[in-house]
Parts: sequence; structure tokens; C-alpha cells
Amino acid sequence: MAIETQQFKRNVAYKFRIGDLLIGKPVLDGEKFTFLELGNKQIVRVNIIGNIVDRYDSQGEKKYTFLTLDDGSGQISLKTFGDDIEKFKNFTQGLTVAIIGVLRYFNNQLYISPEIIKEQDPKYLLVRKLELEKERSSNFTPMQREQITAVRDNILDKIRDAENAGGIDKEDLIMQLRNFSPDIINQEIKKLLEDGIIFEPRPGKVRWLG
Repeated sequence: MAIETQQFKRNVAYKFRIGDLLIGKPVLDGEKFTFLELGNKQIVRVNIIGNIVDRYDSQGEKKYTFLTLDDGSGQISLKTFGDDIEKFKNFTQGLTVAIIGVLRYFNNQLYISPEIIKEQDPKYLLVRKLELEKERSSNFTPMQREQITAVRDNILDKIRDAENAGGIDKEDLIMQLRNFSPDIINQEIKKLLEDGIIFEPRPGKVRWLG
């Protein structure tokens, strides 16, 4: 099942994992969102694949539907309003879908206004992940140096804060740092372990060593 709406200006629909989008920098013109800055790209439209893990339909006068999409690297909302909600009424929790849509930013939250939603076989989640990992290793790193530093600093802050509790589980770190890709968090934890800044008293748990 596929739904498409007309858009007058077509920007490139970049393929990304959700976790990568969440570390991008929203660029505003006054209060108006213009694009998401990620690496050397200015992103307005995206093409992502994920599972619908939640759906909310308003019951009041203002009609809207919010879907939550998860691809294993993070979660992002899909928001439709007014008459458009009828077009997406058959997309329910549990489905794997491909999305093409326009990025929006409101109340310090990045979300997608969907143009196309197409049901997919769940195996395409892995296909997309491998596709993007191959592309990234060859010609594109989505995180600038200062963004990587921000991830590292956030990880260290959480580990230090948990020292009185005897450390923190890696899964808890990922849950607390939901704005960052789990892949990037695990990559930086591995570097911190190799650098001797943190240690692993038992598998899956890390502590501050300094």
C-alpha cells in the first residue's frame, strides 16, 4: 500500500538512519525551520525505513495523527494533520514502512511530515542499514568532529554521574542518550575503554577510571 501527495518543490530525499537525523543541527530562519545540517548536507526531505511502534489519533476538534517510527538507531515522529490523516489511516502499530517526507521542527523536536508511506517487508530494515553503512564507509561521515566530541562528553558525564551507583549499563546509557545513534555510542564507549578512561567491571557495565 502506498500513498503520495503532490509537492511543488522537490528536494532530494536523502536516505538516513533515524539516529543520524537526531544528531543533525536544525537551522532556523527566525522561528522557521529551513533545513537540517548534517555533515556537508542540508537536508529538507528524507527517505527512511522503520517500524511503527506507536500511533496516536486525536479525538478532539483538531484532527491529527502521530506515528512513532523506530529503526533500531532511534525514534522519530511522523505527524499528519486535517484531511491528510485519512490517507494514512491503514498504517498501524507493528508495520514496517518506508517513508519519504519533509523534515519539520517545532518545540525543539524534529519530526517528519510524510508524503509517501509504503509498507515493506521487515528484512528491508537490515538491507537499508547495510546499504548506509557501506555508503558511509566509502564516502560520507555524517558526524563532524565537534559532534563526535559532544557524544563523547555526554557519555563521560553519564558515567561519572553513575559512579556512586557502581557504574552504568551500556543499555541504560543508550536509553539516556536517545538523541545519539546507538552505533555511535557503542563506538565511543569502545574508544574510551581502549584509551583507559573507563573500564568494564563486568560485561555490559562501565565505570569511570579517569
